[in-house]
Amino acid sequence: MTGRPILTAAEMRAAEEAAIGHGVSAEILMERAGAAAAEAIWRYAGPLPALILCGPGNNGGDGRVIARLLRARGVNVTIGTLGDPHWESAPLLIDALFGTGLSRPVDPAIVKRLMEAAAEAEVRVAIDLPSGAGSDDGSLLSPVPDYDLTVTFQTLKPSHLLQPAARHMGRIVVADIGIKAGSRLSEIGLPPPAAPGPDSHKYSRGLVAILAGEMPGASALAASAAMRAGAGLVRLHAKEFVHGVPAAVIQNPREGFDDERIGALLIGPGLVDDVDMLDAALSSGRPLVLDAGALAMLGGKSFEGAILTPHEGEFRRLFGERAGSKVERARAAAAESGAVIVYKGADTVVAAPDGRAAIAPPASPWLASAGTGDVLAGIIAAMRASGMAPFEAACAGVWLHGRAADKAGPGMIADDLVAAL
Repeated sequence: MTGRPILTAAEMRAAEEAAIGHGVSAEILMERAGAAAAEAIWRYAGPLPALILCGPGNNGGDGRVIARLLRARGVNVTIGTLGDPHWESAPLLIDALFGTGLSRPVDPAIVKRLMEAAAEAEVRVAIDLPSGAGSDDGSLLSPVPDYDLTVTFQTLKPSHLLQPAARHMGRIVVADIGIKAGSRLSEIGLPPPAAPGPDSHKYSRGLVAILAGEMPGASALAASAAMRAGAGLVRLHAKEFVHGVPAAVIQNPREGFDDERIGALLIGPGLVDDVDMLDAALSSGRPLVLDAGALAMLGGKSFEGAILTPHEGEFRRLFGERAGSKVERARAAAAESGAVIVYKGADTVVAAPDGRAAIAPPASPWLASAGTGDVLAGIIAAMRASGMAPFEAACAGVWLHGRAADKAGPGMIADDLVAAL
């Protein structure tokens, strides 16, 4: 359900040390990293004259290997160092100054010269991470340019996907340098195939029940999304008939949602101040997906085992102000509540009570519009109803939501997102 592992700076150092302990020298690792980066840069930029900025650590060592290998291919290469920041700009800028593990701001004079060199370059490449980006939390310790390509090694790092750093990465290449690395943090990847088999029927594919709120459009989007995401049957429980949903959606009064065949019960889209309905859902014993209006009324209530889908404001209202990266905040909230947290945003994080967490790959900025969260809730409910465990269902839903947005394209609205599923 999850994709490539994501390692913090400390985890990456430990993986490198383990490889060295098994007989792979630091020099060999550096040679592998430099060779992989040089190949990626050559394929991306071709024989452009290059300025390679080399720092004092391993990142700078990678830069010097890159310089040697690009020169061997006939590229005109100049190396710039921190000791002599009077760099002559070149069409290709390769930033190998700091990379992973930076913990303090870069000297302002170096930042100024780096920004100037980047502005004058045609192609900008970062090695491992842009200099000035914190590796573990998506922070910017100093201003950084916008890069066209970032080449990192063995695994992604959190800041490749966490904002605001992620927006500066450009295309990301993950180069295999022969290090074994695992983590409880990963990128959300392609969910397993969910096509029905010859013995499938509507109940085996999953029954989703949705409790409609006072704004019926939200529940209509959620119900439509649940059907398009593969649910075998969707029941929409509303006070009045809801228009704009597929005819295949069964509409019932607000009763009968204690059916033991229900694989997921979704409440929240369009819900306003109906505490009694929320309490009925929480006591139903059905697998729960809690979204939107339901989140605003959860204070003091138990929702262990549920899937919650808060955006930033909802997360803060529900769990308070917390220190740490978005991953750390999501993990703490999941551990304390016993629920799976889908912490939405441009860098959506999914966290489970057992410490597993995953970060979504970049998704379309057109998702920042009304109704797209209702669609996500419906998709996740369909995944949960199909029999997936809460964490896996949440990850699958987030992945499908993002890829549907890519397919819908620029200018999409939530209705287009449903059609693209």
